[in-house]
Parts: sequence; structure tokens; C-alpha cells
Amino acid sequence: MANTYTQIHLHVVFAVKYWAGCIPPNQAARLYRYITGIVAAHGQKLLAINGMPDHVHLLIGLRPEMALSDLVRDVKASAAKFINEQNWLPGKFAWQEGFGAFSYSASQLSAVIAYIERQEEHHAKRSFLDEYRSFLKKFEVPFEDKYLFQELKEN
Repeated sequence: MANTYTQIHLHVVFAVKYWAGCIPPNQAARLYRYITGIVAAHGQKLLAINGMPDHVHLLIGLRPEMALSDLVRDVKASAAKFINEQNWLPGKFAWQEGFGAFSYSASQLSAVIAYIERQEEHHAKRSFLDEYRSFLKKFEVPFEDKYLFQELKEN
């Protein structure tokens, strides 16, 4: 798009279905490289990626011709397929429905990148659900706890 100038930086967070901590830590770097390739193939810029066994954080420089929901849908679908094809788990891997996305200015990027890079440190003190709620509150996104994530129902 000629004469279109943007600066769109989005911190995207999505979780493993049922909060199951099933991203194998010894395979996380491989998964992150794969996701980086998906984002790049869509013509977008991945500024940071990291996570924990139950969720992933991405910091994306988004071009305006790409709908964020389309990008995240494709990342999650391709990453789930990749994990399942690698047979990292005894069962089928899946992501929770939906995602969180939070915008930042260029002046905030170094702090967001540092936050994403230090996930293990953050989650030694705080659960993913507490972290996610804090983002929603900080950015004044209305939500109801019962709709945040699907929980595994035991029979």
C-alpha cells in the first residue's frame, strides 16, 4: 500500500488447551523457530518469542494489510500441526480458543522484549492465569473469568 506508514507493535499471548503444560521444554526452541518462520512467511516481523509449557508470548510488528486474527489463527493451526507431526506427546496437541493481544509504542518495546525473554522468572512467582488477568486489567479489557479458558472436566 503506497503512502501507508504505520507502527503497530502487538504482544500476543495464547495458551495450550486446558492449560495443559505440554509444550516439551526441550522442544520449545524448535517450536519458537517454527512459529518465527510462520510469522515471516506472512510478511510480518517477529520481535520476540518465548513462553512456558502452557502458553506462548509473541511480540509482532504487524503490517496493516494483515488481520491479526488471521495471523494468529494460522500460527496456532500450523504450530499445532507441527507439534502433532513431531509426535512430542502421546495424545493430540491443541491450543485454547482465542488469544490476547496488547499494543505497545516503540518506546516500550525493550521492556516488553525483556518481559517475554524472562518468562521462567515471572512464572516462578505467578501462574499464567494470574498473568493473563493482569494484562486484561492493565489494558482495561472487560472479561469474565468463566470465559477466559476452557478447563479440563474430569469425569
